[in-house]
Amino acid sequence: MNRLFLCLFSALFIASVTAFAPQSPHPSSVRHATIETRQYAIWDTISSMYTHWGKKATASHILFKPSQFPEAEARVKLLEMKEEIGDDPENLLQQPGNGGGCPSAKNGGNLGEFGPGMMVKNFDEVCFNEAVGVVHGPVSTQFGEHLILITQRTGEN
Repeated sequence: MNRLFLCLFSALFIASVTAFAPQSPHPSSVRHATIETRQYAIWDTISSMYTHWGKKATASHILFKPSQFPEAEARVKLLEMKEEIGDDPENLLQQPGNGGGCPSAKNGGNLGEFGPGMMVKNFDEVCFNEAVGVVHGPVSTQFGEHLILITQRTGEN
């Protein structure tokens, strides 16, 4: 019961914070990825927090934003990079443009440790359901196309 209450409270807090974010009066001239994940964001967050309660993941990624490449081209480039990288974290860190336009680019794409529901749905699903130590992707989110290396996951039974 406490877990459910905490999940609902967290989701309502997240919703209230984002409800007051400034809205652009003009349509954006920046092209966004074709995937839309905002519609069910609150329910996805609650579900992930409940399903993966107590878990933490540490991951690194490479991101190609939609403004950098069209989606199909980004996927092809990421698949080529994935072959070069293998599952070696050092190879991932040494890739040119690691992190893309993401703030994590300063850290070589390292996102640090995070809990369930802290990332967008598709990213979260990979980080908490797929194998550790393996490069996954390309993974599509509203931010673009990613390669994701899960370096550690804690709190599993």
